[in-house]
This record gives sequence, structure tokens and C-alpha cells, in this order.
Amino acid sequence: MGFMNDAVKEAYSGIKNSHGGPFGSVIVKEGKIVGKGHNEVLKQHDPTCHGEMMAIRDACKNLKTHDLTGCDLYTTAAPCPMCKGAILWANISNVYYGCTIEDTDEIGFRDEIFYENWNKGDSGNYGIQTDRDNCLKLFNDYKNGTHERY
Repeated sequence: MGFMNDAVKEAYSGIKNSHGGPFGSVIVKEGKIVGKGHNEVLKQHDPTCHGEMMAIRDACKNLKTHDLTGCDLYTTAAPCPMCKGAILWANISNVYYGCTIEDTDEIGFRDEIFYENWNKGDSGNYGIQTDRDNCLKLFNDYKNGTHERY
């Protein structure tokens, strides 16, 4: 049980307060919880407020960094593609999850379709390239400037 039990408790907190689905997460560094969160999609009116995203935001705030190298994430369900992206950007070392994508689908969440489309390379209407030259100029201006790279 251990840290997964803490993630489950976090999820129950969200359910009890009608914040969103049964998704809770904790982030652990050197044996201590440094961030926690639960699904707040309904509370925040924001589809990005998944449990993993909230825990990442909390851990980054608490540790005063955007780099969670050396941290582990415990979450009540397999992360969706959005959360997987955030986990990779945050450099989280290990992810431990409870329920599968199929389990999530069984309780009415539509994660499966995102994986199907992702695996087929189908971006639908979300991948139409336009005005590349203008955007390349922006990128080159950034590249040629002095900025902290992350």
C-alpha cells in the first residue's frame, strides 16, 4: 500500500468534494511526499486538472523547480497521454499506477480513444500546419537570444 494508499486518499478527497473523477496522485522524493493532487476538472472548470497534473504543479511549487528528477509518481490510474507528456517534461523518474486504461474506460472515462488515435498517428483536426515561416522566425529569434533552456 504505502504511497499508493496516499494517492487513493487524495482521490477520495476529490470525490467527497465533487471536484472530479477518482484520480489521485502523490509525488515522492527521497521517501517523502513533496506534492499531491486529485482530479479537479469539475472544480476548476479546466480539462487539464487531472490528478497527476495537480500533483506535478504542487511538487514543483513546493520544491521551487520545474525539474522533478529523482521523484516518483504514485497515481490511482494509468496516466492519460496529456499526463504522460507532463511526466516526461517534469523528468519524473518512475510512475506507479493502480488501475489500467481498460479499468478507467469501464467507469465511463474515455481514455481509450486517445490511445487509439495516438497509436494510429491520427491527429484529426488538431494537426494542421499553417504560417510556418512566421513561426520559424519566432523560433529563430528565441534561439538567437539569451534564454534559460530547460
